[in-house]
Amino acid sequence: MKILKIFRNTIGIGAFLFLASCSDYLDINVDPNSISDAPIETLLTSVTTNVGFTGGSDLNRFASLLVQQYSGQGPGATTQPQEFERYNIQGSDVNNLWNSLYSTTLSDIELIIAKSKEAGKLSPHYSGVAKIMKAYTYHLLVDTWGKVPYSEAIGFTSNLRPKFDDGAAIYDEIFKLLDEGISEVNAPTSVFSPGANSTIYPGPFSASKLKWEKAANTLKMRLFLHYSKVDKAKAIAGINALASASVIGSNADNFEMLFVNASRAQNPIHQFELDRGNQLFPNNTLVSLMNAKNDPRRARFFTSFPFTFNQPSSTYLGAKGGDAPSFAYSRFHIFLRGDTTKLAAPINANGSLNNTSYTYTGTAPIRMLTFAEYNFIRAEAAVLGATGDAQTFFQAGIRANMQNTGVATSAIDEYILAYGSLAGTESEKVKMIIEEKFVASYGVILEPWTDWRRTGFPVLTSPVNALTAGVPRSLFYPQSEIDLNINAPVQKADLYERIFWDK
Repeated sequence: MKILKIFRNTIGIGAFLFLASCSDYLDINVDPNSISDAPIETLLTSVTTNVGFTGGSDLNRFASLLVQQYSGQGPGATTQPQEFERYNIQGSDVNNLWNSLYSTTLSDIELIIAKSKEAGKLSPHYSGVAKIMKAYTYHLLVDTWGKVPYSEAIGFTSNLRPKFDDGAAIYDEIFKLLDEGISEVNAPTSVFSPGANSTIYPGPFSASKLKWEKAANTLKMRLFLHYSKVDKAKAIAGINALASASVIGSNADNFEMLFVNASRAQNPIHQFELDRGNQLFPNNTLVSLMNAKNDPRRARFFTSFPFTFNQPSSTYLGAKGGDAPSFAYSRFHIFLRGDTTKLAAPINANGSLNNTSYTYTGTAPIRMLTFAEYNFIRAEAAVLGATGDAQTFFQAGIRANMQNTGVATSAIDEYILAYGSLAGTESEKVKMIIEEKFVASYGVILEPWTDWRRTGFPVLTSPVNALTAGVPRSLFYPQSEIDLNINAPVQKADLYERIFWDK
């Protein structure tokens, strides 16, 4: 119940702090009954909670629809996911996402860093965690939009119109932040240290600090791999330099946020399903890729279709943009929504019932950086020329995700025997790795879209009803920023402006 209490106590913290930072007026304007500050412990709870919710909310849906892990469907009025899937994404659609990342998550992070330096309260363990979270958040911003505010961002009222920095320059700063974060979480003394107040890696800091270090080093590997298209030598050198570093070494180290089965504390993917049922479905691209291999993860990734009460079939059907309006597809299942508590009414053969035939707990974690991804990073890097055995890492990535999914060992061994051998040219091996990583990254925010932009895999065909040809390479800047920030760049002409590593 502690985590539930944490969720409830942090609602609105970010918005409050942003407003509180702007209160530089006469005392007559200060409400003596309102909170004007928050302790560092509560700030960290706000940050980790917001990062976890971001991992399963708007940005997750944008990227997963574009890269064809999700599909927007449903009879009747056109839904927002349907429009996004056919590339009808406007600047106004990302206003809330941008504001949440900057005015809530990053502003709270800056306050943690500032508080950790206060005289008599030096707390490098807090600033170290905050810098790792700052690095993670900025890499999402760069990989989504390209140029974004960094050097002049989060100045509160000192600068309401920050300039936009080049994405490559921000990546350089992200690596520095991660190095600083690793050093600080390992500081020998700290007046305050995170504990159960962190919703990511909760528990005694003596144990969790190594997990933060592992996550930071693995994130560096992810970022170095992003250079594979524009500077292969840099990607290889960066990953080689981290070959003996502490990295995510098991599913227990996964950088993820856990949720509980209670109102307002459930996983946001599940909450979206409750609030807007019959709008998101597994995409045909993902489901067909898994069907072709009789993938044992399907039974936990998706509901079968058609479904009959207490007798689910072994058939799985994905949707795709431009399909005739219908509910007649598989649905998100346990891996994204948490265990089922009971069976309810079945979906009819035409998919007409407005439920998924299960009641879910909503406790599935939001997975943001995993042991499976670490292994696929090493496998791809080895194919490109980095140290390590690509075959070993490739199989380890498959095994890690299948174990995390709950697949039996015998089924894992059988699958790896059939599909776990790399062969062919460098491009063909990368294709095999990315297709398996695409499956293993089901529900992981942004990275499958990034992998496609880097490698072209899996091969995607735009929906038949797409507004433009070709899968988008970035999102429009938020219209609120274009309208209010005179230092913002001119709005992008389309969704095909490329991030610096996607040239």
